[in-house]
Formats: sequence, C-alpha cells, structure tokens
Amino acid sequence: MAVKIYKKTSPGRRFSSVNTHDEVTRSTPEKSLLRPRPTTGGRNHSGKTTSRFRGGGAKRMYRIIDFKRNKDGIEGTVAQIEYDPNRTCHIALIHYADGEKRYILCPLGLKVGNKISSGPRVEPRVGNCMPLAAIPPGLEVHNVEIIPGQGGKMVRTAGGVARLAAREGNRVTLILPSGEMRMVDSRCRATIGQVGNLEHQRVRWGKAGRRRHMGRRPHQRGVAQNPVSHPMGGGEGRSGGGRHPCSPWGKLAKGGKTRNKRKLSNKMILRRRRNKRTGQLVL
Repeated sequence: MAVKIYKKTSPGRRFSSVNTHDEVTRSTPEKSLLRPRPTTGGRNHSGKTTSRFRGGGAKRMYRIIDFKRNKDGIEGTVAQIEYDPNRTCHIALIHYADGEKRYILCPLGLKVGNKISSGPRVEPRVGNCMPLAAIPPGLEVHNVEIIPGQGGKMVRTAGGVARLAAREGNRVTLILPSGEMRMVDSRCRATIGQVGNLEHQRVRWGKAGRRRHMGRRPHQRGVAQNPVSHPMGGGEGRSGGGRHPCSPWGKLAKGGKTRNKRKLSNKMILRRRRNKRTGQLVL
C-alpha cells in the first residue's frame, strides 16, 4: 500500500494521508550530485514580493538531474532509487560503465539492477532514452524535449505520460497528459515509459502545517478581506465580491490570454488542451 492513512487521533490526522515511498531504496543522496538551493520567499533582487504566498519551509539540497540523457553508447546500471524533495517523482541513481554517476527521473517499473542506455539505436525499453524518430508509434514516453539537445521539458511530473501518435516527415505527433496534441521535431529525445510515483496524486495534506513545510504560506481570499486591502473585500455579511475576480491591484484574473503569439512552439499545437471537468478547450 503506497498511501497510508493514520488513525484519526487529531484534527490534522483525520484528513491527512502520507506516501510510504515503497519504491525508495536509499535515504541519503549522492553528495557529488548535490548543490545548495537558496530560497527567495517570493522576492526579487530588490527584495520586493513578486510571487505571493511563498516563504519559509524546510531547507533542501538540489539534486542535479540529467534531463538531456546524452551519454550515448555507455550502458548504465540502476544503483539506487531515491526521494527528491524538489519534485513529485522519484529519481534513480545511475552508475555508468565509465565510472560516472548521474540522476535520472525514475520511470514506472524501473528496479535496482536494471540496465539502461541512450542513443538512436538502443532497444525501446523502459528507462532507455532515444530520439523520437526511432521510437515506434504508440509507445508511452516522458521527459520530452521541445528543442533538440536542450533537455527534457515536458511530461516530468509524477505519473506523467505522453503517447507517440504518428510520424510525418521530420516531425512526430504527441498526445500530452493534458489532452493537448502537438508536433515535435523528430530529433528531440524522450525516455521510454511512464513517470513513477503514481500515488502522489492521492496524498491529502490534511493540515496547513504540512503546506508550510513546503514553503507555502496562507492564501487569503479577496472577498474575505477588508475593502482597504482588496477591491473585492467588504460588504455586509458574506458577499460575492461585487465585481469580476481581480488581483489586489485591480488586474482582472479571468479570461486573459497568457500565451505568447511570437513563440514558435504555439504553431506546433494541433489541438489545445481541454478542461478535465467541463471538457471545453482552454485558450
């Protein structure tokens, strides 16, 4: 059982659950692949808050992840599977035949002792990385590049999986977890399999303290504030705000388009992602 529910001994325990991380085989990280991870608390270089509701939290060390998977022709062995506090999925420590060690995102089904490799002519097995041009249509992939050689940018969260739908010329069509269908250069690399730690989505935090440990501060609704603090505040009793949702500075929060029309990647989208609840297209 990957998600554990405790006895309801307190209000915090009553609604919380924890991930037991059964797949993890090692509790201490590889020191050579650690780097300090300073926190900003949502402030920029001037000390001004640019991202609200952030701050505090437990200290973390960053694990250097190999998103490029460009170590071709050298076979690696899965030495350990570890927990990473900076992401939702687990990571796997790889020992390569030449003595180098690297971290990769741990796909579902990868075990300690398995062999992995990268390159255009490797076998399409779970954990192997290869160009999209060499992957048979219909296979599930993750850690997909957008620009060749840039490193994986898409489908990196726990349980994430994309499916290779078709191949045409020098481009392939991918169906992403959001339902979006987009074309990607066939030279881009992807890793075979689905990202592991599927039970992460089932965990219930249960109390505010667990979110504070993650560096998330309380988010107060605008309608619950005073009118001097928020345009939607005030009113007698509970109110609906009296206007369209907006920020404390009056900027409208709904309906605005956020995509940059000048970016090339927008032209590769064949079908927009859909709202999972309503089924409507998200612009």
